[in-house]
This record gives sequence, structure tokens and C-alpha cells, in this order.
Amino acid sequence: MSTQVFSQQVNLPVSPDEAFAWHERRGALERLIPPWESVEVTGRSGELCEGATVELINRIGPLRLKWLAEHYDFEPGRQFCDVQREGPFAEWNHFHLFQPNGGPETCVLEDRVEYEVPGGWLGRLLGGRWIRNKIERMFEYRHETTSKDLAAHAQHAEKTTMHIAVTGASGLVGSELVPLLTTGGHDVTALVRGEASEGEVSWDPQADSFDASSLDGVDAVVHLAGENIAGRRWTDAMKQRIRDSRVDGTRVLCEGLARMKSPPKVLVAASAIGFYGNRGDGLLDESSQPGEGFLSEVCEEWEAATQPAKDAGIRVVNLRIGVVLSPKGGALAKMLTPFKLGAGGIVGNGRQFWSWISIDDVAGAIHHALMTDSLSGPVNAVAPNASTNREFTKTLGRVLSRPTILPMPGFAAKLALGEMAKDLLLSSTRVEPKKLLESGYNFRQPTLEQSLRHLLGK
Repeated sequence: MSTQVFSQQVNLPVSPDEAFAWHERRGALERLIPPWESVEVTGRSGELCEGATVELINRIGPLRLKWLAEHYDFEPGRQFCDVQREGPFAEWNHFHLFQPNGGPETCVLEDRVEYEVPGGWLGRLLGGRWIRNKIERMFEYRHETTSKDLAAHAQHAEKTTMHIAVTGASGLVGSELVPLLTTGGHDVTALVRGEASEGEVSWDPQADSFDASSLDGVDAVVHLAGENIAGRRWTDAMKQRIRDSRVDGTRVLCEGLARMKSPPKVLVAASAIGFYGNRGDGLLDESSQPGEGFLSEVCEEWEAATQPAKDAGIRVVNLRIGVVLSPKGGALAKMLTPFKLGAGGIVGNGRQFWSWISIDDVAGAIHHALMTDSLSGPVNAVAPNASTNREFTKTLGRVLSRPTILPMPGFAAKLALGEMAKDLLLSSTRVEPKKLLESGYNFRQPTLEQSLRHLLGK
């Protein structure tokens, strides 16, 4: 056997003990899985400790590869190691080493991997460089995420840990937010429709009322649940479902919170930049007036439905979220296949502004809103640099190394998607995150190319 060695270090803005504790907390592994990899945590024998195991499933096309790893050499504040007990490698030993870095609040994390590719010399010849490249991309992502997560939590170190309830916890944004919160030491309770499991609370957003007494002791609520607006063509029935899921669900939740003897201190409720409608190239901030059209009307009603919580003295943040970038779902996920095939191009005339935000910054903005007492009312969750559709198209093509020469005319988009195309693809909304920036939020990926390369591992 020919063992290969990979080693990479990163400086972290916390002590070795705090960096180690971050890895011990629930959600750390989920934070470290690159979004371009189809990997799911399917089982654990316990928390991070000597002899504990974790099981992963990696989907590569039609293949499902199982990976079973066991933790050993566990020394709190100094190191822990993982060995592959079952999986695709002939050998895999991963050493996590934490060392002081000249001060009490800094440290160096070294990830050292000793591995052997399957298939012996032939495997090394055919796949050795490809595997090495995947490992390098993975640890570049892991180290950036670890460093920025720890910096975000350190920024709010004066705040005590919170008990936070989250609706839509299994959705695109919620599945990123929950592990970000738990690795910061916060307790999270998911509000779920249907039967609740351990650590969850059942609720029905379409019921006439919600008994929120099950949330006694909760410090904060994040409300993300709602029908996917881009899931299907906008028939009259679909538009009603979109409106009801957002407006009625928010009203039911907020009325329940208002009736509590000890309501939570803060509610961060999702909204959308659809509030502003089609506004050309005018720069919009939180003080801008609402626009016209279906989405604008829904967003106005959606935000108004949080009034019972405001009346009860709860600090309410209406987070107006832009086009969320993630290869796991949403607009970017739908665009990847045609763009990878060289069939991408501008939509309409390409001059319409798309105010986007990376999935990391959506979760980061929610965490920041929870921790920042000065934030309330509408808050735009978009990157500081909105892009035109043409700029977005050319940047994605450049990141993927693909041509972008097949445009979709506006009439074709309307023919294919109807009213949805007009409000989502052809509408121009140039929004700035004025309140986030003024409150001290540090964007993880403020530029489009930086965001796409981080999310796609390019």
C-alpha cells in the first residue's frame, strides 16, 4: 500500500478549547460538508467522544456509498482523530490538531489526512489526482466555514446562549441555520407539521390558532415556513396556497406567541424582496415603498401578519430575503444543469437586477438579527452588490468554464412559466442591505464570483 498524506492549517479567532468545543457541538459535521457534495449524515452512536461512530451516505449519480467513521485519540482541547471503518478508501485516518497561536484567543487548526485510494497502483494512476483535488477543495471549504462561523459567534460573545424555536427547520435555509446556531452553543427546537419527534414541537400553520405554551422558556423564534414560490406554475390555486401559507401561518404563530405568559424576546420572520416589485435600476433600501403585483401584495400581508407579536412587545425583524444561492435548491440549483451543459444564457434582455445572497449569508444574517438588539422591522437580506441578469449569467458561466450563448427571450419565459416568469425572472429589483451593514454584519461572500466559487468548490 502507498499511503498519501494531506495536511492543511487555518488560523482561528478563538482559543484551542473553544475551537475544539465547536467541533463537539451538534451540527458541526453538517456545517463542514461542502454543499456541492451530495452527502447525508444517516446515523450517530453518540456525541464526539472516544469510540463514537458516525455514518454518512455519499451519492454519486446512481451510486450510494456508505462511510462509517470511528473517533479515537480524543484529547479535549488538543486533538481527536477519525478512522474509516467502512467506506470507499483503502485507508483513511483524519487527525484534527488544535494548537495555541501566540495569544489566548487565537489558535491553529491542522487537518492531517493519511489515506490510500482504492484499487492500488491502478487506482492511484486513474483517480489519484482527482481524489487529491476533491480533498483540497473540501478542506478549503471546511476551513473557511469554521473560521467565519467562529468569528460570527465571537462577535456576539457577550450574549448568553439562547433557546430558539425554528419553523421550516428542514428547508433550504433552515437546514443551514440550525447547525449554525447549535455549534454556537444555542438550543434549537424545530416546529414541525405532523407528529413531533424528540426535540421538536408540533404545530399546524393552517389551524385557526396555535397553543404556544409548548414554547415556554424559548428566548427567540425564527419563522421560515411557507410554500415554495418557484415550485410550480402560478395557477389561481397555487397563488392562494402561497398567500395562505405565508400570511395565515404567520398570523397563527404570532397570535400564539402574543398569548404566552412569557413571550420570546425576538422573532425573526422571513419575508422577501418581492415586496419592492419591479423597480428598474433604482437603488432600494428598507425605507422604500412597496411595489405592485402578486408578490408585493403577499409580502405586505406577510409582514403585517407579524403585528400581534409586535403588539405583545416582541422585537420583530422582517427579513426581506433576496435570491438565495445554493447548489442544494432554489434558483442556482435549477440553473446548474443547463449551464453545465453549455445551454445557459441571459433571460429576457439581461438588464434586470437580481439581488442575490449566498445561503451562508442568509443563515448568518438571521443569526446576526437574533443577536443584535438594535435591529427591528424590515431588514434586507441581500449581498451588497446586486448583479444584472447578464452579469450573473456571465459570472456563472466563467465559474463553471462553460459558454453562455443560448438566451431565453422574455416571451419564451412567460410562455413557459406564466406570471411567475414576470415576477421572478424578468422583474428588476436592485436592493441594498443598508440596515445589516449599519448594524455591523460582516458578509461572508459579498461578491457574486466569490460566492459561486465557494458554493460550487471552483
